[in-house]
Amino acid sequence: MRFVPIKTDEQLELQALHRVRDRQVVRRTAVMNQMRGFLLERGITMRKGSSHLAAQLQIIFGERNCSFSGRTQGLLLELKQDEGRKRRPLSGLGNQRPLTSEYSVHKDPDEGVHGK
Repeated sequence: MRFVPIKTDEQLELQALHRVRDRQVVRRTAVMNQMRGFLLERGITMRKGSSHLAAQLQIIFGERNCSFSGRTQGLLLELKQDEGRKRRPLSGLGNQRPLTSEYSVHKDPDEGVHGK
């Protein structure tokens, strides 16, 4: 049987923040893909990425002779606002150092000690 040390509160908090961030990224990606799918059904293609989607939506909504119905425009605007809400930073992170390199350490701090 392999015994592992109990994680500290800081390690547990950091692990929870990573899980929430991962979930937010998945949801944001799903919303962007859904918007891209709606546009693709209308024959509008674009590259992947939030900046390309935002630029394309700006062009679409900036045109006076937009071929989308009011309902479709409203739906796209609602999804765009939903995607924008997902971009806000996580509360609890503040001005702390980046979390990317710490994730593996906090997930199993003594993994190297036990050897694999």
